[in-house]
Amino acid sequence: MLYAVMTQDVDNSLPLRKTCRTEHLARLEHLKSEGRLVMAGPFPAIDSNDPGEAGFTGSLIVAEFNSLEAAQVWADADPYVAAGVIASAVVKPFKKVLP
Repeated sequence: MLYAVMTQDVDNSLPLRKTCRTEHLARLEHLKSEGRLVMAGPFPAIDSNDPGEAGFTGSLIVAEFNSLEAAQVWADADPYVAAGVIASAVVKPFKKVLP
């Protein structure tokens, strides 16, 4: 089943994001290589594809997991959590309708 991982960053998270972005992306690439990643990306802090130093306010990841518990365990193990980037995270079942 698909699950949505929606995170909210701490204020001014960009410096923290930069410290572990490589590890964060590697986990997403692993999901992608297994054919389980539907989409992933951050929420820019301003209305721009490249927010520069304004940074990001959180992220959305939609991926396939065996259970809600497995999705939560995966989300909790994100390097952004360990680095203090993420203030809160919500993991919910997701039903893709379109496209």
